[in-house]
Amino acid sequence: YFYRKGKPPRRHPPKKPSSNQTDPVGVYCRVRPLGAEDEECCIEVISSTTIQMHTPEGFKTNRNGEYKETQYSFKKVFGVSVSQMELFEHVAKPLVDDLIRGKNGLLFTYGVTGSGKTFTMTGSPGQGGLLPRSLDMIFNSIGPYQAKRYVFKTDEKNSIEIQTEVDALLERQRRDNNLSVPKTPSTRLKADPEIADMIKPEETSKSDGVDDDSSYSVFVSYVEIYNNYIYDLLEETQEDAIKPKWNGGGTPVRQNTELIPPQSKILREDQNHIMYVAGCLEVEVKSAEEAFQVFWRGQKKRKVANTRLNRESSRSHSVFIIKLAQAPLDADGDNVLQDKNQISVSQLCLVDLAGSERTGRTGAEGTRIREAGNINQSLLNLRTCIEILRENQMCGTNKMVPYRDSKITHLFKNYFDGEGKVRMVVCVNPKTDDYEETLLVMRFAEMTQEVEVARPVDRPICGFTPGRRHRNQQHQVCFPLLLPSLPSCELTDPHDDITLPRLIEALKNRQRIKQMLMKDYNKIANMMKPVLQELDTSLISKDNFIQEQNGKLIEKDKIIQGNKAEIERLEKKTKMQEHKIDILQKTTKIFEDDKRSLQHELETREQRLQRELSEKRRMEQRMHGVISDTQFKWEKECERRVNALQLEMQNKLWVKDEKLKQLKAIVTESKTPGRPEPPPRQTQSASPSPVPVCCLKTIMVNGILPIQSLNGHFSQPGQEESCVLEQIRPRHRRSCSAGGEKWVDHKPSSSMDLGTVLQPVIPNAIQVSAPSEKALSKCDRYVLTHQEVASDGEIQTKLIKGDVIKTRGGGQAVQFTDIETLKQELTTCSVAVAMRAGSNLGPGLEHHAVTKRRKP
Repeated sequence: YFYRKGKPPRRHPPKKPSSNQTDPVGVYCRVRPLGAEDEECCIEVISSTTIQMHTPEGFKTNRNGEYKETQYSFKKVFGVSVSQMELFEHVAKPLVDDLIRGKNGLLFTYGVTGSGKTFTMTGSPGQGGLLPRSLDMIFNSIGPYQAKRYVFKTDEKNSIEIQTEVDALLERQRRDNNLSVPKTPSTRLKADPEIADMIKPEETSKSDGVDDDSSYSVFVSYVEIYNNYIYDLLEETQEDAIKPKWNGGGTPVRQNTELIPPQSKILREDQNHIMYVAGCLEVEVKSAEEAFQVFWRGQKKRKVANTRLNRESSRSHSVFIIKLAQAPLDADGDNVLQDKNQISVSQLCLVDLAGSERTGRTGAEGTRIREAGNINQSLLNLRTCIEILRENQMCGTNKMVPYRDSKITHLFKNYFDGEGKVRMVVCVNPKTDDYEETLLVMRFAEMTQEVEVARPVDRPICGFTPGRRHRNQQHQVCFPLLLPSLPSCELTDPHDDITLPRLIEALKNRQRIKQMLMKDYNKIANMMKPVLQELDTSLISKDNFIQEQNGKLIEKDKIIQGNKAEIERLEKKTKMQEHKIDILQKTTKIFEDDKRSLQHELETREQRLQRELSEKRRMEQRMHGVISDTQFKWEKECERRVNALQLEMQNKLWVKDEKLKQLKAIVTESKTPGRPEPPPRQTQSASPSPVPVCCLKTIMVNGILPIQSLNGHFSQPGQEESCVLEQIRPRHRRSCSAGGEKWVDHKPSSSMDLGTVLQPVIPNAIQVSAPSEKALSKCDRYVLTHQEVASDGEIQTKLIKGDVIKTRGGGQAVQFTDIETLKQELTTCSVAVAMRAGSNLGPGLEHHAVTKRRKP
């Protein structure tokens, strides 16, 4: 391994203690009671671990149109009659036991809006939820073993520090001096509920895993994730500016006059690579009542809104974090051991997720739509993370889990990576209106159960002798008269002249008693010395025997040391071989990556070469087409020019012939006897002799009269046009279809006769039901008969006509030029009108009248 010059090596995160054992995510299901007894139910609890969903009417899922019934299994299913106490015993109590033993835990409720998530987490008076019962169990277990306030102190880097008793006392006095007059309960508009109102006395719980030789302290914090931003619910805001500020110990302090709006918090990673909310207020609490009041103070700030489905719908994800710090006592069992490395910090996160909802059902508008979108997006990202975790574990893939796409998944990524147990309570509403959303929730819960989370490792136990606290308490009970208890040493007033003299007097008295005890101890020790000397002589013989045994043990130890040295040598050799294997694997991986990249580059170049070859072939074909088109165009142009020159030459020859004929006629007429002499030759203004009509008819080519060829015969410009128009009436040009052109009559076999008066008749046509290359090669024109239903419900026939042209490749193509429509009208008309309508049809078709009775 080589490092870049000038840069230190990258520090890798410390390895966590490996645990080969894993536990699946525990998923529990709780069914909410129906609001009305006559309401239809779509969920049925068939066992303690299975529920069955009945598809309501209107939701047919299989191909036969039958209603589908699906069963889903969970770790445990709680029906509508299950109490809050029974739910806590199965779900949250094991997590509280792990918290006291130094292990982390995550518990969150999941479901659609109005399914009972907040009731499951918080509860109501007389029916406390998971959160107040967890607080009650924690303080019932560690109550006698709590440290004094401020002995454990939090810092801003998600760690706990230890202070001495004196430092903690000074900090308490400093904070107590800043106290203001607390608010009286009479000023409250509505009294906050107490934890005694939430939990009945007979329902309290206690853990058996408390270490008597440790000291404990509890810190709580409360945040919400609203629109993917994190806000501290215990932080003072504008609404709390007139209220007394919390000092972290359950007492209000001096009022803050500045109005500070709530600021969003950011997530950070501590030195142990644990995610935490930076700048979040952590309050040290000493009782369940105090902790519940802190929770309720933040609960009143949580974002809720009134929707069509829920009167107080949660618009954010709330996270209540209970952090338990514990450290062992010293060897005497009196004070907390002043060693930061011996502190064990565990936390339990209770998350109340906002419910997924559809805006169409909730009637949300404006801000509520944006809130619902952010809630659904965060829940969707949670599902995505669970799916990728499941795929990585089941398929052996190594896809990156997108924890950072949402704050709720980024905050709890450590739990899914093996920092503690994960439990989920799926709350469902059995009414049929929530069937679609409940079905998605069930599928997600079923998938979540397949995710495995590494089991946390037990924390190491301090090496001191157990029972130190109990032994110290017995010592104080056995000698109550010898060592009197110290009076109270708290200073409530800087001018107090009684507490310190009293404490000094008590310490002097204890010192005097201690000296008396030392004298008695020395007297008893002198009496015990002869007895000990006798015991020494009896022990010498035993020492010889022990020395012999020790010699044998030394020999055995040498053998063991030799075996250990051999084992260490083999372990070093094994590590060296493993190191070489790692290097070879990394080298192989590098070569494989290079091979894949070169193969990819080769494939890319081959694809590029293929594209270039195909492009070259297309260009060649295109150029061949352009050359053939150009050649064909120029051949046509040359043919047209040759025909024009031939026509011009023919016209000139014809003019000369006509002039010779006229001259011959004049000469013959002058020589004919009995005829008068011809009149003298006129000037240019005289009108020439008219041209015979038959001659003009013979020179008409394709219906075009070349009048320009007569310019040489007339004496005045423009005279030839008037002469032609007066002497010759040009014949009407006939349709091309009546000539030598052939038609392809494409008439599908499904065509039907409408019974109209005018019917199309195409002589010399090849009738086909499907176009063929052979038929098109023999014909010049093409007509297609197409029938369709008009807007008025009648059937109309369309005649689509076109020209058959040759393509560059030697085939035939049809270029459509005209469309004629035949339609049957509701009113009757005469044959003359039909004939006139038929005469407007396009060229190339002739029609004959058929007398037929129309429909009325």
